[in-house]
Amino acid sequence: MILIKIILAHLLGDFFLQPNSWIKNKQEKKWKSPWLWVHSLVHFLLVMILLWDLSVWPVALIIAGTHLIIDGIKLTFQGEETQTRWFTIDQLAHLSVLLLVWVFYWENTKIQVQADVIWIILTGVLFLTYPSAFIMQRIMQQWSDQFESNDDGTLRGAGTYIGILERLFIIIAILTSNLSVIGFLLAAKSVFRFGDLSRSEDRKLTEYILIGTLLSFLIAILTGMVLLWCLRTF
Repeated sequence: MILIKIILAHLLGDFFLQPNSWIKNKQEKKWKSPWLWVHSLVHFLLVMILLWDLSVWPVALIIAGTHLIIDGIKLTFQGEETQTRWFTIDQLAHLSVLLLVWVFYWENTKIQVQADVIWIILTGVLFLTYPSAFIMQRIMQQWSDQFESNDDGTLRGAGTYIGILERLFIIIAILTSNLSVIGFLLAAKSVFRFGDLSRSEDRKLTEYILIGTLLSFLIAILTGMVLLWCLRTF
C-alpha cells in the first residue's frame, strides 16, 4: 500500500538515516545547515525508491519540500525547554502532509494498489525500534534528568535496547494472537526489577521505572492494534 510505503520512507529518513551530527548541525545553523537540505533530499530519494515509479517524482518533491519547510520552522522556533513540544508538532505535521498527499494524489485518482502485508508489518516493527525509543526519551526526559548524575553501574544504552526488545516481543504476540505472552513479559520484567526497587529508598525511581514500562507497553499495544486494523482493512 502506498500510504504505508511513504510513512515507512518517513520513518527511515527521520530516525534511521539521520546521524546525530546532522541533528546537532541543524540545531546550530538552522536554515543555513547543509544537512537540512541533504536530509530533505534523502526523503525525496526514499519515496522514489520505495514507490519505484518515476512518474511520482512531483509527489516525492512535494513531500521533500514540505519536510524541509516544516523542519526549518521547527528549528527556528524551538528552544531547550520546548523541544518535546516542537518534536510532536513536527511529526504530526509530516504525517498530515503524507496523509493529504495520499488522499489527493492516489485515492481521488482511483489508483488502486493492493496492500502488501510485508510493508505494513515492516513499518510497524521499525516504528517500535528507534522511533518509539526516541519518543519515549522525549516524554521521559522531564524525569530522567534527575537520574543522569547517578552512576548506577548499568550498561550504557541498555535500557533503550531492552525497551526495543520488549516492544518487539509484544508486537509478535499480538500478530500471532498469543496475548498471554504480554502478561508473562510484564511479570518477568517485574521480577527482574524487584531487586532494584526493593533496594532503593527513592520512591521516584520506582515511579520512573513504572511509567517507562507502562509507556513502552502502551506504545507497543497501540501499534499492534493499528497493524491489525491495517491488515484487515487493506
